[in-house]
Parts: sequence; C-alpha cells; structure tokens
Amino acid sequence: MTSYHLAYMPPVKPSAIALGTVFTHASNLAVLTPIFGETYRRAQRADTKEEFLKSREAASAAALYGSTLVGSGIQTYAVAAVLNHCGVLSYKGAAYVGGLIFAATALPQIISQAFQERRPAELLAVKAAVSAVDTIGLAVFLTWWGTNPAQDLLR
Repeated sequence: MTSYHLAYMPPVKPSAIALGTVFTHASNLAVLTPIFGETYRRAQRADTKEEFLKSREAASAAALYGSTLVGSGIQTYAVAAVLNHCGVLSYKGAAYVGGLIFAATALPQIISQAFQERRPAELLAVKAAVSAVDTIGLAVFLTWWGTNPAQDLLR
C-alpha cells in the first residue's frame, strides 16, 4: 500500500508568494474600499479614537482586512504551485491555467447568482472582473516574476 503525504506540494519562491499576495490583496481592497470608506467616516464621527477602536465596526474591518490578507497569501501559493506543477513558462499558458482556475472557482458562483439569486448585472460584472484579476491576472503576474525556486539560480 502506498502512502501519500505533503511531499507532493511543489516549492514556490517566497518572493513570488509575497508579491502575489500584495497583488491579490490590492485587487481585493479595490472592491472592499467602499466598506473601509464607510468605516473611516464612522471613525471620524466618533467622539474619541478609543471609542472607535472599541466599536464593532473597527473589529469587523480589522477581521475583514486580516482575513483578506491571509486568503490572498493562500491563493497566491495555490496558483503558483499549479503553475509550477504544470511547468507553465509562457504568458499564454499562464492565462490559460488562470482561466481554468477562474472557471473552476468563480464562474459557478457568478452563474448561480445570476440565475438563482437574480443579482444585478453590474454587481456580477464587478465580481467577474475581480475574480479574473485574482486568477488570470495573478497567474500571468506570477509567470512574469517566476514562481519556481530554481528560477532564482538562472537569474
């Protein structure tokens, strides 16, 4: 009987994870800016800074920011690992793999929201655009930077 373990997880350059996390986090924050903007306005209206820091809005914004950052790092590693595992070296290949990741992760939810929940088309277009940047854009960006630790030896 063969045992399987985590040794099959491909190594990824730490700098690729760091830069990809910043890339993904920035695209997520572009969508979350209205939420943070409202939180900032509430902070300005609060009587004191301490009063705002104890508020539920501050805790919610901090949790959202932190979870988005952690999620961005995990997503970056996963996309980079898939690129490494597939041996993708071209932008065209990266766009293709990113498109497959987009189709597997974001498209089912967008279709469900369009037909079952009847969400507005504008909202779905924004979600699709952000998801495309998070998958296709991230894959192309990581290919540009390089994801395989062995690539550092070639530079």
